[in-house]
Amino acid sequence: MTSQSGSDGAFRQYLPDLNQPRFQNMKKQDSYEYADIFKREGQPPWLHGLYLHWRVVRDGLFELQDDGIPIDTIVEAANSVCANLSQDQKLKTCYHIDSPEWRSWSNPEFLLSDKGIRLDELSNDLRSKTLKVLELTLSPEGYQKALGAMRVNHFLGELVETPAIMNEFSYNFVFFGEPSTTRPWGYSFYGHHLCLNIFLYKTQIVVSPWFTGAEPNLIDEGPYKGTRILDREESLGLRLMQSLSPEQQKASQVYKLMKDPAMPHGRWNHDDQRHLCGAYRDNRIVPYEGILVSDMSTEQQEYILGIANEFFLYLPDKARKLHLELLKKWFHETYWCWIGRYGDNDPFYYRIQSPVVIFEFDHHSGVFLNNEEPAKFHIHTLMRTPNGGDYGMALRPLIPGIKQEFLWEG
Repeated sequence: MTSQSGSDGAFRQYLPDLNQPRFQNMKKQDSYEYADIFKREGQPPWLHGLYLHWRVVRDGLFELQDDGIPIDTIVEAANSVCANLSQDQKLKTCYHIDSPEWRSWSNPEFLLSDKGIRLDELSNDLRSKTLKVLELTLSPEGYQKALGAMRVNHFLGELVETPAIMNEFSYNFVFFGEPSTTRPWGYSFYGHHLCLNIFLYKTQIVVSPWFTGAEPNLIDEGPYKGTRILDREESLGLRLMQSLSPEQQKASQVYKLMKDPAMPHGRWNHDDQRHLCGAYRDNRIVPYEGILVSDMSTEQQEYILGIANEFFLYLPDKARKLHLELLKKWFHETYWCWIGRYGDNDPFYYRIQSPVVIFEFDHHSGVFLNNEEPAKFHIHTLMRTPNGGDYGMALRPLIPGIKQEFLWEG
């Protein structure tokens, strides 16, 4: 059964009182002043995990391959950005490929890691050049999805009257390694509700980890009225859960309530709520839960592939097909699990997990809107490549002549 993210405009009954001190203070601050408070007070608490070491990985899961990306034009566009940076901008924007700073992206609206160039501070020309790198790297559909997330962020900034902090271009862009057609490099693009980490080697691409969210996920007024994101991931997940037999549903549903008293300590937290693999959770070991995809019917497996296609949407066509084939290869060790109920209007969480990919989808309670319970208009989605696949880490030892060269200085 098809699901929409609640009734159109339902989020408006939860608009906050903008006379609250929180919003009055935000109006007077820029991104740096706003972030400084969070940093000084040590919030959010998961910052402690920033420099945790990589955990155990399973070898032999990933290989070098031709994904068919237009590396020549991507490098040309990236070099055009580099050529237009000031010396100070270069120092903040160009990092060694092994730099741990690559792991310091985050998805809240406050700027925890001030590195790179920030799009809303650039000239129109340099901003266009920067977005061109993103456009050439992603699939056309993936680029439009990214723009949709950026526009929804701008819309939220308008709703709560804080455009200096949340706008269409309140995102940072950072290079890791030197743009090259023959050597590995990449970049990070991150900000509120949109974080993309992209590794490139010749014609191969890794887009992982990434985070995409929206509050609300629908723009109901203004020049981008009608923009809606993350609805297909929602609809396909619900249709799959509703298609399962009662026995399969029971085995998939690890918790009946979104914040269930049966959850162990730490299974829910205020920031991530139910999802497990967000910012600073690099290579986290997550136990399997739910049912095996290999035990599903062919029709149900098609739902899994449909969901995967949406989560792989940032990838260009050939790379997306290869990733779907790799996922199918591991159906015998791919698990589906669910939290919440599964009526048409119920909020929910789901996870698809295998040795080669993790997808998470979660309906959240309000951060800026006033809904205390999870609602279908506030959505978080993310993708991880476990076993060292994020940031192309598992591929790097396979590249001839590559060794870790980053020097820790202090």
